[in-house]
Amino acid sequence: MGIALALELKRRHPDLAVTLIEKEPGCGRHASGRNSGVLHAGFYYSADSLKAQFTGAGNRQLAAYCEARGLRLVRCGKLVVARTAADLPALTELLRRARTNGVPLEVLSADEARQIEPRARTCERALYSPSTAVVDPGEVVASLVGDLRAAGVAVLTGTAYLGRRGAEIRTSTGAISAGYVINAAGLYADRIARDFGFSERYRIVPFRGGYLRAGPETPGFRTHIYPAPDLRYPFLGVHIIRTVAGGAKIGPTATPAFWREHYEGWDRFSLAECLTILRVELGLVVRNNCGFRRLAVRELLRSNRRALLLAAQGLAAGIRAADFRASGTPGIRAQLVDLRNRTLEMDFRSEGDDRSFHLLNAVSPAFTCALPFSAYLVDRIEELVGSRRAPQPDDQAAAHRP
Repeated sequence: MGIALALELKRRHPDLAVTLIEKEPGCGRHASGRNSGVLHAGFYYSADSLKAQFTGAGNRQLAAYCEARGLRLVRCGKLVVARTAADLPALTELLRRARTNGVPLEVLSADEARQIEPRARTCERALYSPSTAVVDPGEVVASLVGDLRAAGVAVLTGTAYLGRRGAEIRTSTGAISAGYVINAAGLYADRIARDFGFSERYRIVPFRGGYLRAGPETPGFRTHIYPAPDLRYPFLGVHIIRTVAGGAKIGPTATPAFWREHYEGWDRFSLAECLTILRVELGLVVRNNCGFRRLAVRELLRSNRRALLLAAQGLAAGIRAADFRASGTPGIRAQLVDLRNRTLEMDFRSEGDDRSFHLLNAVSPAFTCALPFSAYLVDRIEELVGSRRAPQPDDQAAAHRP
């Protein structure tokens, strides 16, 4: 999203000096580079959401971008299956949302589903999304970074945000004088936003997503296979992903993590982060406002290899432990929590004013939505900057707001 926003700003304002800072040695080392690469169709989301507004257009635009740049793109589609009869109402609701959102979605019998993917398992019926596709996220990120450099955007890698001092941004490689600051820092977006007076009611809680990867000799799948989701939560459940290379992955889990970059073992451990995140997570467990206790227990039980295999075996025949010996690259979902309501944010969320803008919740399907969503956000930023005016006597307190 940071790359897409920088590109959109430079496209609209060629004379604007745009600088992107990235704390890692290269871009896409976290959420984007660890993404499954699935281009979603847009039928999961309620019609009043930003996710519904931009997923379909994002799918089309990013697919067209990949084709124009010669990047790998497989239009493999997606089956959504019912594991038991209890899942059938969720399929009905997804079909209703698809029709409301104008997204192509087909109802198939179990036999028709097996004609698309012979190994698919479903109870009575399934849904088929023909516009769902898959790309290589690393290729997409690398191509967009090339576009940034070609457009004249300064890309400063190995440059971590350390804080602000007035209009100056302090970084690990020196200070930057910024006329306007856009924060698309993923796992750290809420922390940076608070430096500017935002995200007072929000905190990011990380969820770790683990995968199992099939060996090269394992028979592949023709399409993605997803379970009917629990629509109370912003997670789609363990599913089978067909990769651009023709392989397969099982996952992800959605296990509450205990620090922001809690990928493996004690890597990048932070005691301060751990204590802060545990406090928020324990509050959600105790109050259980959004069913967080049930979610946490369910996902913790799914967080081992055997549980992942069992979940996948409910979706497709012929899933063998011997075929999925390798662990895939884990990812972290930067999930925003509303502290006031004690709920997980289901939609994209941002805050800003005429000096800074903060993208607080940019979880799935933000990768799919990135191009049209960034244009929408730049519209908002231009409105905020355009509202800037000289302070009047009664506005002195507001004028000193960070």
